[in-house]
Amino acid sequence: MRHDPQLLEAARLGDIAAVQRLLVECRPGLQRIAQQQCSSSVDPDDAVQESLLLIYRRIGALRTAASFPAWTFSIVRRECHRLWRAMHGEKAMEPENLPVMVYVDRLELRSDLAAAIQSLPEKYREAIILRDFEEFSISEIAEQLLLTREAVKSRIHRGRQMVQEYLKD
Repeated sequence: MRHDPQLLEAARLGDIAAVQRLLVECRPGLQRIAQQQCSSSVDPDDAVQESLLLIYRRIGALRTAASFPAWTFSIVRRECHRLWRAMHGEKAMEPENLPVMVYVDRLELRSDLAAAIQSLPEKYREAIILRDFEEFSISEIAEQLLLTREAVKSRIHRGRQMVQEYLKD
């Protein structure tokens, strides 16, 4: 899947027209990937649609145009797997189905956690956000940040330790 590097850069920098053109251009390639990656019980068009939405939301986090094909492949593969799990009852519980005691509002804890994450050095904060909030896999983060898997694991581990230390204080 080859794309114009200038179009990718414009999309990455937030040019909405560029993002729209990029999504239109990459859709056929995403459909080919979904046809290969999705099991027979998953509709590839659903995986493509969800993938397009994720690409739209996360294009600004893409580090280099060269990583775009592998990045989109990972997104489609993960969506195929997520949809398969949902169809086979392995879906995570939705917030409205969580036990009441888990859904207690703890505004103070949330703000402390946000402050702890914000206090992290950028390299740790970036890894924590991609893993715990954006739900990227270790491989996807490594690809995104141009690091080894081991370096990503180390940053996530150290970042979590620093958050715990912050919250203890």
